[in-house]
Formats: sequence, C-alpha cells, structure tokens
Amino acid sequence: MEKQIHSREHKILVSLLRELRSKAGLRQIDMAKKLKRHQSFVSKLELGERRIDVLELREICKAIGTPFLDAVAELDRRLRRA
Repeated sequence: MEKQIHSREHKILVSLLRELRSKAGLRQIDMAKKLKRHQSFVSKLELGERRIDVLELREICKAIGTPFLDAVAELDRRLRRA
C-alpha cells in the first residue's frame, strides 16, 4: 500500500471524515474546538494535506460522535469497493 498522503486510500479516508463531520452538523471550527486544535488542523486533514494516525482517527471519531469501530468498518467497506 502506498504511504503517501495523496494515495487513493487516503483520499477515501478524508472524504469519509468530511462526510461524518458534516452529518454530525459540525463545522470545521466546531470540530477543532472539540479536538482542542486550530481550525487549520481540521482543514489540512480534510484537504488531505496531513496523514492521520490511528490514535488521531480515534479522537476525531470521538469529537464527531461516531463510534471508532463503526468509522473503521465504513472505511473498510469503501476501500473494498474502490
């Protein structure tokens, strides 16, 4: 698997995170506050300019109110279809 932030897999991940945040009714600034980060951090994640490790993914899921394992399962489904 390619380990670049521009891989197809990474694009699928950031698309899923953007979608989950939006479904939760959160703006980037709202999510940033929950993560105790700047809005630019969330923007860079969603633009695919920054890799996301598994612990960050867990915290992001918590911030948007999505169970971590549900998000991982959905990511796996999307990666299998891609």
